[in-house]
Amino acid sequence: MKIPFNKPHFTNNEIKHIIQAAMTGQISGNGHFTRKCHRFLEKKYGFGKAFLTSSCTDALEMAAVLLDLKPGDEVICPSYTFVSTAASFVLHGAAIRFADSRPEHPNVDASKIEGLITPRTRAIIAMHYGGMACDMDRITDIASRHNLIVIEDAALAIDAYYKRRALGSIGHLAGFSYHETKNLITGEGGMLAVNDSALEERAEIIWEKGTNRAAFKRGDVRKYEWVDVGSSYLPSEITAAGLYAQLGSLEDIQKRRVQIWHHYYAQLRSLDEKGLIHLPVIPEHATINGSMFFFTVDNRKQRDELLSYLNKQGIQAVFHYLPLHISPFYKKRHDGRELPNAVRFSETIVRLPFYYDLTLSDVEHVAGKVREFFL
Repeated sequence: MKIPFNKPHFTNNEIKHIIQAAMTGQISGNGHFTRKCHRFLEKKYGFGKAFLTSSCTDALEMAAVLLDLKPGDEVICPSYTFVSTAASFVLHGAAIRFADSRPEHPNVDASKIEGLITPRTRAIIAMHYGGMACDMDRITDIASRHNLIVIEDAALAIDAYYKRRALGSIGHLAGFSYHETKNLITGEGGMLAVNDSALEERAEIIWEKGTNRAAFKRGDVRKYEWVDVGSSYLPSEITAAGLYAQLGSLEDIQKRRVQIWHHYYAQLRSLDEKGLIHLPVIPEHATINGSMFFFTVDNRKQRDELLSYLNKQGIQAVFHYLPLHISPFYKKRHDGRELPNAVRFSETIVRLPFYYDLTLSDVEHVAGKVREFFL
């Protein structure tokens, strides 16, 4: 039996919507399906204003542009995250102050953030690992007291909540991913949620290459011209049409993925109870959105041996991330602080195959091989 790490899931409506988009005569961005996606997501999750992008990286780069970063400005960012979380801001001139993870969870340790703030700090980035919410009350309180922008890296967090508030609706800005490994997919794709009304108008201009093209198309201005910095962040209508098909099946997709998550948890609980693995700790303020399934083991050697064993059994299990504060690019720029939890998670996390079409029998097979390794 071969079980891949990921398999893209398609509904029955992608082709239909893509054909509809083509028949409108406009397949460039910000057309009919883009607007339908924006309205759906804003209404369902309470985002101030949604902007589809070509990737979550693009969404975070838009956030960086909105900050108007100047030389010497700093952004606080978790070390245990995907490279785009930090690189999007470095690209626009920011220096990164890396924060450690919580001892029991890969999310940023909010208790360590305030000590990293300097007069040059502009923003705090909260990455919701595995779709499980960071301590947003504490993070937003710190940001409010220091007049900082909060940016949620919600790449993994669609349909996930913090105390009944949708992730991505809490910070001033939030980036989402619709990469093929995520809950909702367009192959490549993303979105910026703008929850600060003071940033909405400029975000639209940045999104449209620094022009007022969107306002011109609506008839709000008489001339279409270059008015600010920006780039080509919006995706084509083909991408938006595919996403709208996924949104139409959101409830079904989420129900299935959460079911898979809980089945993995139940199947592996006995190993956790024996102390052989450590299942995810779910913060009391967070929900499960079925974005992935992970657990940790005791050390890197054991993790590597387990991954090798599973792959030999035809099961494509993986690990991530490598800590950014000791990456080849940033190591010499880092201030030298040790971030032990970020390093520990990078050495001990195991991610199991996870996708909509994974059957419960597949889950039992994978979990059985994990148990076989330990027992």
